[in-house]
Amino acid sequence: MSNGKDVRPFEGIRVIDITHVLAGPFAAYQLGLFGADVIKVEHPSDPDQSRDSGPDEALNAIGMGTGFLTQGSNKRSITLDLKTEAGREVLKKLVATADVMVENYRPGAFEALGLGYEAMSKINPRLIYASMSAFGQDGPRGQMTAYDHVIQSTSGIMAMTGTEEVHPVKFGSPAIDYATGTMGAFALATALFQRERTGRGQRIDMAMLDVAMVLMSSHITAYTRTGAHPKPHGNTQGTATNSGYETKDGMLMLGASNLRQQKRFWAAIGKPELTKKTNAERISSFAEEAKIIGAYLKTDTADNWETFFQSRHIPAARVRQMREALADPQLASRNVLHQHNGAQGVEGSFTVPVAAFKFAHGGARVDTPPPALGQHTEAVLAELGYAAAEISKLHADGTV
Repeated sequence: MSNGKDVRPFEGIRVIDITHVLAGPFAAYQLGLFGADVIKVEHPSDPDQSRDSGPDEALNAIGMGTGFLTQGSNKRSITLDLKTEAGREVLKKLVATADVMVENYRPGAFEALGLGYEAMSKINPRLIYASMSAFGQDGPRGQMTAYDHVIQSTSGIMAMTGTEEVHPVKFGSPAIDYATGTMGAFALATALFQRERTGRGQRIDMAMLDVAMVLMSSHITAYTRTGAHPKPHGNTQGTATNSGYETKDGMLMLGASNLRQQKRFWAAIGKPELTKKTNAERISSFAEEAKIIGAYLKTDTADNWETFFQSRHIPAARVRQMREALADPQLASRNVLHQHNGAQGVEGSFTVPVAAFKFAHGGARVDTPPPALGQHTEAVLAELGYAAAEISKLHADGTV
């Protein structure tokens, strides 16, 4: 553990991560970045499916796919077959030493194995037990399964994405998975804070569908008030000075959203007479304004327009591809990414996300690369008091 101001918030906290794919592992990863001892539990012959996901087939073949590398740092990996009595016994011993257990299997699966919250809280009353699932632990859809894109279609978020001509469209990234992971980390942190006050553990029931609905918060409030379904509107945002336009060499997104910004915009392009006094006027004048702006922005490049507008405190940005965004010096100044020089079985560098915020001290840090499957099994079992002969027998029996 660090000393003084460098102590991270979750140092001394142990997290048992029995999750797979993206959302669950990302939640545990966030706690690991802030100092938690995260022990990832995987089946010996059926590990986290993210280990063989991603565009690098060579990495997939060795169980170190980029899907896994993304959120595997700062974790220790052990293998356990939880369908065996010996495997369940190891997990129970781990839980007795833990602060948090996270699982994201089908609702009821862990209860059927005798590893549900009631059983685990008897072993460790201070345990925070989180279950992450597609639809939640109960309700009419509780037993249904889904991935990010299925939740996108179920929630209504996909129907509002795209253009008037082309919709529905799935997000380009698995945004609901990562939002669920981020919200999951918040839920775990909240429960840990609550435990400091009450001394009691907690049961967390988290659903991807719930997260998707929260991501549409303002749309839900608007719909329940007006009854008007949100429509896919592509790169337009209701007002002309707050939309996307083609320039001489690419697209520019304008963000002159409020009345003050639209006033600055029209002054900047020499047409102050087009300034409107209300947003209602702006909305009703959309077509007229968009035609003027579209023609004007065609006269120069997106980069030049970005510089021009930003220097006048008018939000604007050229649409960039990932390689350009990653090369932006602003990103380097934020420490939101970490480059590994390699990992067990992985030659060459790869870059992973860290946390989306900075602390003045004791903040997020990547300490160790993503582990190979079962890389720390022997070490963790030894910590639990298993002798070398017992560990060898667990290996021989296929328990680990």
